[in-house]
Amino acid sequence: MYEWIAKLTSNEHRLDRIERVFSVFPIWMMAAACYILAFVLYGALRKGFLRLVEQNMVDLLGEMPKSSLRSFSKHYVQNAVFTLYEILFQSNRLKKLHANYFHVHGEEHLQEAQSRANGKGFIVYSPHVGNFFYYYWYLTKKFDCLTVASAGSPELKPLYMKFAALGCKGLDYDNVPPLELYRTLKKHVLGGGVVFILGDFWRPTFPLSRLFGRLTRTPEGAAMLALEHHVPIVPFYGYRVRGFNHRLEFGTPVYLHEQFDRSGHSERSKANLLLNGFIEKVIRNQPSSWFYWFNAQERWEKVQSVTAVQTSNGLIGSLDMTSSEAG
Repeated sequence: MYEWIAKLTSNEHRLDRIERVFSVFPIWMMAAACYILAFVLYGALRKGFLRLVEQNMVDLLGEMPKSSLRSFSKHYVQNAVFTLYEILFQSNRLKKLHANYFHVHGEEHLQEAQSRANGKGFIVYSPHVGNFFYYYWYLTKKFDCLTVASAGSPELKPLYMKFAALGCKGLDYDNVPPLELYRTLKKHVLGGGVVFILGDFWRPTFPLSRLFGRLTRTPEGAAMLALEHHVPIVPFYGYRVRGFNHRLEFGTPVYLHEQFDRSGHSERSKANLLLNGFIEKVIRNQPSSWFYWFNAQERWEKVQSVTAVQTSNGLIGSLDMTSSEAG
């Protein structure tokens, strides 16, 4: 996946020229071009890249009809193609276009979180689904936002720079020391800002946890901020409905400090499992929207110790996730 992105982002001057050319064509024509490109790529990647994607889908979601699996992988490629086009060639027109292409639900939950935060901000918590760049941009137009990303990769850096130029502020997981990272997020949220956290990042240095019943490592920053500073968490996800149209779903705020003790690593781990449950629920509901199918196999611990971390049965069930791509 990163090699594919690198081919598109390796020459910024070429990207600028292509963007100027594409801006001449109507949106419907570019959508048709993206569908055609996705169809060609789907055929070309069937025996290599997509075989691994489908293996990971079956591994985590369970056996399913071949027609469903092919539909998921086909839409996975479509979302990747449309997302890269949107970021590289359409982001400068976001302000003009978003009113027609963003269908937002549950936005009142953002106001609820803000009103109950007692002068502090809140956390918007999401997995990497849909076009998460676009969704963060949408939040930055309404709140003073800060996010954590991974811009250290040379392939991905041009994508992040696109949105940095649009005023989307972010900290780099891989270049900012953990203590400095946490202090900056803490200062921001205690000052009334909104922190957008993508909770399905994986690094070998993250604390042990579980996802899909598998032992893995996930960041605990959201749980730590919420527990120590009584900060609300608004569960969120977005996904591509069709073409350039997106549905954004904000859920009922969660107050982890009312469910867990703020002291001790054990309580923080339990709270983090609750958040992981939300991530898993979103991925199951919108399987072809999750970015990390291409390397999901890399995040599972080789030794699956059932005593290392207890599995939480609690899920954040406040989101109405009735839509599904199954079938």
